[in-house]
Amino acid sequence: MASSTLEQIAELSGVSRSTVSRVINNDPRVSAATREHVLEIVRRERYRPNLSARGLALGRTNVVAAVIPGAVDNILTDPYFPRLLHGMAMAADERDHFVMLSLGGPGFRHTVDEIARQGVVAGIVFSAGQVDDPLFEPLFASQTPMVSVGRSDDDRVSYVDVDNRGSAQQVASHLLRLGNRRVATIAGPSFAPAAVDRLAGYRAAIEAFGLRVDQDLIYEGDFSESSGRAGIKSLLEHRPDAVFAASDRMAAGALNGIRAAGLRVPEDIALAGFDDMPFATELEPPLTTVRQRPEKLGAAALSLLLDLIAEPASPPKRMILPTELIVRASCGSLQDQRERR
Repeated sequence: MASSTLEQIAELSGVSRSTVSRVINNDPRVSAATREHVLEIVRRERYRPNLSARGLALGRTNVVAAVIPGAVDNILTDPYFPRLLHGMAMAADERDHFVMLSLGGPGFRHTVDEIARQGVVAGIVFSAGQVDDPLFEPLFASQTPMVSVGRSDDDRVSYVDVDNRGSAQQVASHLLRLGNRRVATIAGPSFAPAAVDRLAGYRAAIEAFGLRVDQDLIYEGDFSESSGRAGIKSLLEHRPDAVFAASDRMAAGALNGIRAAGLRVPEDIALAGFDDMPFATELEPPLTTVRQRPEKLGAAALSLLLDLIAEPASPPKRMILPTELIVRASCGSLQDQRERR
């Protein structure tokens, strides 16, 4: 009887419906003998309480929402988001919570408003798709506990992020230390916080080496492979000797574009990306990149959210996770660079 109801459990246990409810909700007013008897029936009948109804009755719920704005096709095909959600789901499961996914699309704004307004969820993990996202204010106004995945300039917001600026500066500096002086970048979209920070890190690296930031060597992409191909086509007109792409997908597109132009990586142009997606080692040559772990980002955001739910009066918290520069063949070695010259 996998679909047993509360009433059926009460009948089989020989107790009232309210007693069964007290047992399920760990009410201390139930005797130990009655509790064990009812739980034995619950286990035998594989009863699962209605979480929504239970949450409404108790004034709380074990469901949290993952809100990800943006085009659904892009979200579902980008390898970053499945790993982010996997980390969230694993962290939620460890603390007896569930993740409800809300993706961008028709009616998305209305759906998010309803989620926040009706108290369907205990909290929200919001993937910050853009600076000053218009969804933020209605979510914040709902007073639902919320954590942003991605930096926020709003001091009211708790967030989890990686050091995008410092990591981008590190990888661009690596390209410069190899002897490259015309280091270009295929940046992410200017409305995305991660893209803004990675471009700032690239600029900081150029300036730290005493070089002038050349706007001709900066192309704004959108984190997609196609924008990487378009970006390298534009940049090749300005003869870069190295390219830092702000995502591995754009780096993969740039690699294809470089080959289409009859050039080689790293012999003619050094190349680096950001993310260390699983396919990065399968590219030829394997891609130098910044390793971040989206699953750890998701787990950290979910854990921080549950902490805020447990302590609603606590101040906003910020967490920055470390990254790692992974050097592979696509940028070449210092010896390779010297031989080219």
